[in-house]
Amino acid sequence: MREKSVITRTIEVAGGVFAPGHLGELTQIVDFALVDAVLVETCAVQRRIRLLPARVVVYFVLALALFEDCSYRAVWDKLTAGLVGLPLVRPHTSSFSRARRRLGARPLRVLFETLAGTVADRGTPGAWWCGLRTVAFDGTSLQLPDRVPVTDRFPKRSGPEREFGYPLLRLVTLVETGTRAVMAAAFGPESEGELHYANRLLARLEATMLVLADAGFGAIGFLHGIRATGAQFLVRSSATRRPLVQDRLPDGSYLTRLTAQYRAGRGYDMLTVRVIEAWITVRLADGTIRREQWRLLTSLTDPTRYPAERLVTLYHERWQAETAYASVKATLLDGRVLRSGHPADLDQEVWGILAVYQALIRTALDAAAQQPGLDMDRLSFTVALNAARDQVVTASGILPADPIRLIGAIGRALLANLLPPRRRQRMKARSLKSHSKYAPNVGKHPATTQNYTLHTEIAIMEKGLASRSNR
Repeated sequence: MREKSVITRTIEVAGGVFAPGHLGELTQIVDFALVDAVLVETCAVQRRIRLLPARVVVYFVLALALFEDCSYRAVWDKLTAGLVGLPLVRPHTSSFSRARRRLGARPLRVLFETLAGTVADRGTPGAWWCGLRTVAFDGTSLQLPDRVPVTDRFPKRSGPEREFGYPLLRLVTLVETGTRAVMAAAFGPESEGELHYANRLLARLEATMLVLADAGFGAIGFLHGIRATGAQFLVRSSATRRPLVQDRLPDGSYLTRLTAQYRAGRGYDMLTVRVIEAWITVRLADGTIRREQWRLLTSLTDPTRYPAERLVTLYHERWQAETAYASVKATLLDGRVLRSGHPADLDQEVWGILAVYQALIRTALDAAAQQPGLDMDRLSFTVALNAARDQVVTASGILPADPIRLIGAIGRALLANLLPPRRRQRMKARSLKSHSKYAPNVGKHPATTQNYTLHTEIAIMEKGLASRSNR
């Protein structure tokens, strides 16, 4: 006698042509009511019910971000693979293109802005420092298709004789450290600098925040903008800036005044900041040594409450933004060029990618909440992405279970595959290609993870050096 085991389950989805409109378990984050509200707000609801209603197209665009290596019809097949027995259509590729164009980019932008924001509470490791929520500004570039409609808006880089490489889109985000949640984003042609886009995001800052950023964000006008919101900053100074010592502080730092160019009717814009000068020596386990000088600018002028040594160590958290970009470029996109061949579709695609990223971060935070004190750095974005893809294909977890549980299949996968407690603090979103700017660095840095010793020397004017080592 043969024994047979049959596993049955009930799939709950929307009815009729709305059935393919889901995102597996992530639908609990990006639920039907949210998408419908966004469509109403942006006046994007279809006038008549088509085979691809607006709600379904929104989920389809989000699924494109989850399955970046798949064609339109392959992504549709994944959305419908678990909906066995339902009378569903399989539209032509051109139908998906027209549906995306009808929808436009605004619904995806509003959807992302609804999901975006801070997610850490007071107990989240790495998200708070001395009562301030730490956030980071940073920018990156995404590669676009080399097509005429795209290059009209996003010109390629050019040398003395010819253009080269792919057209590039500049993306600037404000990221919450500790969770790597995206609080706000702005993007456009690479011809505009990072500060141009970062200035659009200043409104998202609050008085309880401490902004971390690299030297590209050290312009006095931008620092004035941060302080106007009530937020504090810790920014690396450019090598060309030579501040004068105004007041020496006991921990080796000093106060100075930054002066901007003269403006008629306003005079000179001046800003008093604290300067921390230090030598950073990194010694890897294989004996490799790298040494560089840092000059940090901060609005935290009290050396007793905010010691220079702790600020130097804190500055490393700025790399949380780079880790977020690595998750997007190396994991979600897997180093690929964006798929859209029209500027309007590119905007829609980028907002969709950011919305999916933020939904995965929110799901990971729910999982971390199951183990108080668990560092989000131990949760693998790759594991979360693969688990989310599986839930889409099987059409699982679309609606919350009864009783409602905070953690689902994605969260269980994350907790079952925790990363080691000690990891490298730096992760760069690099994509090595024949024309990559990183090609000359091949072989100059270790290819595998190594333990390292971080040695900090803070310069004290006329008093030698005060040393401190961190491992």
